[in-house]
Amino acid sequence: MAAVFSALRWDVEAGIATITLDRPGSLNSLEASLKSELLAALREAGRDPAVRVVILTGAGRAFCAGQDLTERLAPDPAPLDVEVRERFNPLVMAIRFLDKPVIAAINGVAAGAGASLAFACDLRIAAEEASFVLAFGRIGLVPDTGMTWLLPRLVGLGRASELLLLVDPLPAADAFRIGLVNRVVPGDELAAQTRRIALNLAAGAPQALALTKRALRHALESGFEATLDYEASLQGIAGRTADHAEGLAAFAGKRRPRFSGS
Repeated sequence: MAAVFSALRWDVEAGIATITLDRPGSLNSLEASLKSELLAALREAGRDPAVRVVILTGAGRAFCAGQDLTERLAPDPAPLDVEVRERFNPLVMAIRFLDKPVIAAINGVAAGAGASLAFACDLRIAAEEASFVLAFGRIGLVPDTGMTWLLPRLVGLGRASELLLLVDPLPAADAFRIGLVNRVVPGDELAAQTRRIALNLAAGAPQALALTKRALRHALESGFEATLDYEASLQGIAGRTADHAEGLAAFAGKRRPRFSGS
């Protein structure tokens, strides 16, 4: 499958699919081929039973600089509303609705829609030198790719308003302080520390992780009573899995469980 891709790298090992945006010369900015290939890679991760966890990262000194603006300067670019609906929105939808944990390993700057990709992930691990640049206003545009939905839910409306209206860069340390990233690590340790977290997730019960993601998505848009009912429904599904039986057997036998995903 790796031969299919030219703008990103795809690797699967020990249940972990690592998707590396690979246009370092343009800070991994999103042009047509990378948008298409990233969506294809995310969908492949969802289909592949060997994949239990996904890591999304960038090559070189950037995570993702967002839209490649040279594409917008080319003759007859697609109208922006069409571009956002058809090229960008499917990417964050694919991340959010993937029934497997997705970790953003933010190795450098995450700007514009590139930051939205990171915000859509379940966990965000940032290198010390990473930063977020949400400067849509500097080119006369508004936040998109789910940012106005994701950011307030991650850091609160007040912080989100400050970041999106003042458009000042946000260093990794400040992103950690306000809860936007889960951990900040030295840059040379980012890959190893992210992999350790991914291996821990890959050892978990796949269906339980998938159902947990569904529960969190549901809870963000539901009242408390509806959430209680939905949790009960999902627990009924989880309780009928072979992995639950294995978890009970492992507990009784005082051993580590070996989850099969069934």
